[in-house]
Amino acid sequence: MSYLRMAQRTTADETLSRDEFAAYLRDLAAEFEQGDEQVTVPVGNKNVALAPPEMLDVSIEVVERSSMLRGDRETVDIELSWKP
Repeated sequence: MSYLRMAQRTTADETLSRDEFAAYLRDLAAEFEQGDEQVTVPVGNKNVALAPPEMLDVSIEVVERSSMLRGDRETVDIELSWKP
């Protein structure tokens, strides 16, 4: 018998000041540095407990767009992935 596990996605979109965002990243970094089996990731009004191993796959993408009609736009995507 095979078991199929469904993906569960938790997302939140919000606007933060640069200082608030920096504090969020510091808190997230502290969670990873603790070395516990579980890392708690705050997503909106929910906390998600994850179990990352010592080594993580990390992908960073920066996109800079210029548009005469819509103006300039810059994005940074940071993705962490692993198999627990």
